[in-house]
This record gives sequence, C-alpha cells and structure tokens, in this order.
Amino acid sequence: MVKAAAGDQVVVESTHLSAHRREGQIVEVHDPNGAPPYLVHWNDTDTESLFFPGPDAHIVPTSNQNS
Repeated sequence: MVKAAAGDQVVVESTHLSAHRREGQIVEVHDPNGAPPYLVHWNDTDTESLFFPGPDAHIVPTSNQNS
C-alpha cells in the first residue's frame, strides 16, 4: 500500500516515449494512515489536482523514515 505525507514528492514515470516524467509535491493527505488520494501541486503545470497513484508512480519522502 502506498503511504505518503504532506511535503513528500510524487514522481510519475512516463510509460510512452512521447510523454514526459511528472513531478509534484503532496499538499494534502486526508487519510491518517497516509493512503491515497493526495492533493498534489504539479511542477510542470503549476496546478493542483487530486491524485490516485498508479503503478508508474512512486513517493519520495522528505523526512527520514528509518526510525
């Protein structure tokens, strides 16, 4: 299960040669356990949208989660 927190980065890899990689910052997580959907601010379009991660997406935590 995907888990995230506000401030984490989302990276969506392209599955098509003509498409580009998307990156954004998670603005809001409504589930207390960090489950999707997430409100994401996208860097390429400077817009926000509700996002449900698929298999081509991964979360890059901003905090050290090894503790």
